[in-house]
Amino acid sequence: MARRLRPVGTDFVETAPLRLVFAREVAAPVEAVFTALAEDVSGWSEWFSAVTLARPAGEGGREVRLRGGTRFEETVLVSKAPEVYTYRADATNAPGLRALVEEWRLTPAGGGTRIQWTFAADGTAVFRTALTLGRGGLGRAFRGAVTALDRRLATATA
Repeated sequence: MARRLRPVGTDFVETAPLRLVFAREVAAPVEAVFTALAEDVSGWSEWFSAVTLARPAGEGGREVRLRGGTRFEETVLVSKAPEVYTYRADATNAPGLRALVEEWRLTPAGGGTRIQWTFAADGTAVFRTALTLGRGGLGRAFRGAVTALDRRLATATA
């Protein structure tokens, strides 16, 4: 069953005990990337292979399910087009997690977009160690996701 997490704000992106930051440039324009992130929540499962379900839930909320059965109830903290999209996990079935904020920061890069994803978390010592050891896998998931998103957006505008 889902457990409630500690409610944290946007400042947690900078102050979290564990921060993993990944960045990559894509050819898609910043506005299209922002729309895919913030406005087409249900489309996440089509480009982020770890996501099996994503959908809006209530006022400013999201429900997300990942491969392996992890579930999140989330609240969108910032949706500032086309620069930043930030959300907090409010409840999860992930063991050891105490607080989580994810920030997607978008900046123009040439004709495309530089996407920076910050995964800011707190949890038990075992959770933090596991996440630190899993950094490479999380980075691969991010790179695969933004590559798939870029392809999807290129197809949509072709």
